[in-house]
Amino acid sequence: MKALVVYCHPRPSSFTHAVKERVVKRLELIGAQTRVLDLYDRQFNPVLTAQGHSFYEDQALNRTGIEEDCEALEWCDTIIFVYPTWWYGPPAMLKGWLDRVLVPGLAFHMPPPEGGNIEPGLRHIERLGVFTTCGASWWLTRMIGAPGRRILQRGVRALCARGCKTAFAAHYLMDGSTTESRAKHLVRVDRRLDYLLTPY
Repeated sequence: MKALVVYCHPRPSSFTHAVKERVVKRLELIGAQTRVLDLYDRQFNPVLTAQGHSFYEDQALNRTGIEEDCEALEWCDTIIFVYPTWWYGPPAMLKGWLDRVLVPGLAFHMPPPEGGNIEPGLRHIERLGVFTTCGASWWLTRMIGAPGRRILQRGVRALCARGCKTAFAAHYLMDGSTTESRAKHLVRVDRRLDYLLTPY
């Protein structure tokens, strides 16, 4: 197994960091080859500039400046996102990573000139995990529509292998969390990872 962990949080003292560490430890325990892309630590630039947008569809140029990230996407067969949910979606840093790195020729293939739909490009990715924290409650997040979860578990998954296995865990009401609730959530993360990482 080749697992890519895309981690996005500005503070190493955060609970989200503890979740990331739990994920990495679990991957190491099963002997998975693991890479972590820590977006804040790497000072990833999430801005899709006018220049970048101008050659977005040019496969000879659209990986410029993001070569490491693109190579990691090509390398992995498992991708796991660990991030806090802010305003019901992923942080701007993570959304910008998706905007810049999921480029044509890698994540998907543009439709032919005569029209049609895009074609998936990440068919080698067989597992996708999403682990997040939410300040809002479960019911409020559901009422709003959980756009962050939808982007990753529907949008990104649609580019992956047919039957791509998914797992999700969120600690809701994070602002009022307790030592006990956080400990219980880490156990929940373990269970969801066990499901995700178990061979078919």
